[in-house]
Amino acid sequence: QVQLVESEGGLVQAGESLRLSCAASGSIFSSYVMGWYRQAPGKPRDLVATVTGGGITNYADSVKGRFTISRDNAKNTVYLQMNSLKPEDTAVYYCNARVGVINYWGRGTQVTVSS
Repeated sequence: QVQLVESEGGLVQAGESLRLSCAASGSIFSSYVMGWYRQAPGKPRDLVATVTGGGITNYADSVKGRFTISRDNAKNTVYLQMNSLKPEDTAVYYCNARVGVINYWGRGTQVTVSS
């Protein structure tokens, strides 16, 4: 069982930045594929970014060049640095850990970007 605890999101204005973090339990964190997903009201949960234990990253086209995912394996933590935020980035952001074929999810944190 892997537990994920996200940091608080927040309310920011368009163009501003925000960093999310997610702390994971477990002694083999470096083997987890970590990711961030988001879900806006009335929409499905979509991929934002993922990072492998070795640091290989993948981003949704909508956030490329603006968001950066990173991880600190010594701290069992994954980060999402979000720059140049847009109102369309408003959503609940969920931390994800993929361990083999099993997915674990955090409770989600609200990010609201005002125009």
